[in-house]
Amino acid sequence: MRAPPWWDTPAPTPLARALAPLGALYGAATARRLRRGRPWAPGVPVICVGNLEAGGVGKTPTVLALAERLAGRGARPHALLRGHGGRLPGPLRVADAHRAEEVGDEALLLAPLLPTWVARDRQAGAAAAVAAGAGVLLLDDGFQDPSLAKDLSVVVADAARAWGNGLCLPAGPLREPVAAGLARADLLLTLGDAGAQARFDARWGGLAVGRLRGEVAPLPTGMPWAGLRVFAAAGIGRPEKAFATLRALGAQVVGTRALSDHQLIPPALLGRLEAEARALGARLVVTEKDAVRLPPALRARVLTVPVRLRVEDWGPLDRRLEALGLWAPGREALGP
Repeated sequence: MRAPPWWDTPAPTPLARALAPLGALYGAATARRLRRGRPWAPGVPVICVGNLEAGGVGKTPTVLALAERLAGRGARPHALLRGHGGRLPGPLRVADAHRAEEVGDEALLLAPLLPTWVARDRQAGAAAAVAAGAGVLLLDDGFQDPSLAKDLSVVVADAARAWGNGLCLPAGPLREPVAAGLARADLLLTLGDAGAQARFDARWGGLAVGRLRGEVAPLPTGMPWAGLRVFAAAGIGRPEKAFATLRALGAQVVGTRALSDHQLIPPALLGRLEAEARALGARLVVTEKDAVRLPPALRARVLTVPVRLRVEDWGPLDRRLEALGLWAPGREALGP
């Protein structure tokens, strides 16, 4: 399902204002669920990477970057997800043999790089991960889920989009009001280039929460994108960002197809996309997230643009990790 464009207008449209009472009820329901929750502490630090709005904003690249940073100091990070889009309830550790329709696409992106668990019941998933040796849990999403006690919460936001019209579902994109969400957050990570960061500051500057600024950028692979004719398909929260990335790499984007977020790409759909690309004399390019939703035997038929998170200054996060005993510059590795 695609988000309606009027969610992104800074000033609410007449339709958004008409739906605002429903949005207020949605926000109140979120607050009530959080108040009634009984968070359980699994015995290791829990770092939540979440967001305030519906849809993707870069949580999975953030989890990957955190895992790399923690593992570099000897910590033992494991990722924990609900497995959105997958049918297996878990808890289970994601393996090479799993498919996107079983565990979700985000889990397949994370699993090659760190131990990754899928569980509808996050408490059961956390217990399984700790029993398997996790020294710290990286919770991908779950900021509005009170089932686990969180030691550090990082809210991720798209600097260009920010929080749209600032209203809750269905009047706007938010799962809860901005003020209420940031009151529970330890850090806010805004993703975007310098211009987007400046626009975010102009509207939302002065927020009483620690701030990180970063950008999800292509990972250099040696692929000669400059001048290459490509037909781009993307099934992510904001497909236009993937298309813009290709153009910034110098590719000649001669056609695009926006798919639904988390949409599976069965062989028939892949064939149609390939036919569109051939008709334009172009190569078919999809995002990493789309590629893992393809049957494994078909993934070699598409090009992808791997992306990774770059952060301007990790200092505010490192200080939080140090307070949790997870980051001390120059210290020996943690654990065995």
